[in-house]
Amino acid sequence: MATEQASEQRASHLRSITVTAIASLAGIAAGVASGVVVGTASAAANDQMGLAIMLGFVVVQLPLYQALGYELDGAKDYLYVAFMTFSLWFITWGILLINHVQL
Repeated sequence: MATEQASEQRASHLRSITVTAIASLAGIAAGVASGVVVGTASAAANDQMGLAIMLGFVVVQLPLYQALGYELDGAKDYLYVAFMTFSLWFITWGILLINHVQL
């Protein structure tokens, strides 16, 4: 009984770590991709392509979780993935734009 509960807790913890890591890395990759595609801060001010890239990275993650065997249970999980990806995309791309990094 105790070992079953421990293995369920371990599986739940591993799922949480995996979902968080993939969403975070996807957000960072989306920020770098936005920096490559859009370029300078003056171009980013009038271009929605960076946001479209981030949304694309969110959409690509959903089948990836199913392929790994992790189901997203309800709107809360979908919002979590979208928020984590958006947050790290925003931070990464913001750092690249503020420091005038040309990729």
